Amino acid sequence: MNDPHASVGDVELHALVDGQLDATRIPAVLDWLRMHPGDALRVAQWQAQRLQLRQLHRSLEVGETPAALTRVVTQAQRRLPWKHAAAAAVLLGVGLVSGLVGGRLIPDGSGDASPHMATAEPAFAREAAIAHAVYTPEVRHPVEVTAADESHLVQWLTRRLGTPLKAPALQAQGFRLLGGRLLPGPHSPRAQFMYEDTAGHRVTLYVTVFDEGQVPGETAFRSVREGALESFYWIEGRMGYAFSGELPAASAMALAREVYRQLTP
Repeated sequence: MNDPHASVGDVELHALVDGQLDATRIPAVLDWLRMHPGDALRVAQWQAQRLQLRQLHRSLEVGETPAALTRVVTQAQRRLPWKHAAAAAVLLGVGLVSGLVGGRLIPDGSGDASPHMATAEPAFAREAAIAHAVYTPEVRHPVEVTAADESHLVQWLTRRLGTPLKAPALQAQGFRLLGGRLLPGPHSPRAQFMYEDTAGHRVTLYVTVFDEGQVPGETAFRSVREGALESFYWIEGRMGYAFSGELPAASAMALAREVYRQLTP
């Protein structure tokens, strides 16, 4: 197919998901998905099926989702009705999507002049950024359990993740807890807490518990930015945390440090 504006069929869409699409066709196929959110949703569902096969046959490596597809599916989800969100959430929440690049050490205010170091962020940080992009635009269903049932929310997520959880208090920083939800992970569930300020800006805290032997080697407090979204992430013991928001850099940093302070012994 030489015409970049020609229709894109299932053969090319499957090739994109499988990582077999000719590199020269990727831009045209991604443009097609941007203009056809229904096809973008089908691609997300196919990727979810690949995940299920991977879980059934752990020894079979099915590969990663094409990195460029992340933004396409996320943007498509924002235009689709809420009832379709779960399908793409399977894709976006399981750590198979890549697309954020680089990372940097976060100064702790101690005067340490350590340089910002580029690094590949762990999968859970990518999951957090994608989950933030999927759920924060929702008007009617941004959370699964509201802050009115905060005690139940925390107990429920604690039980599902198998370790005590805590929803940081950010009222002093101008953000109230909206609630939270349970999300899928490649091997275990994830938790997301969502907060909102009086101007409607939303931030999220994403929590994962790693299995023994699965804890990433890099545990420093770092951040990664994709457009206006910045995610701060760190690891404490077997817990992985990622705090995400589209805020001015100084405000995002201050909030992230406060969350870090409340969650880190």
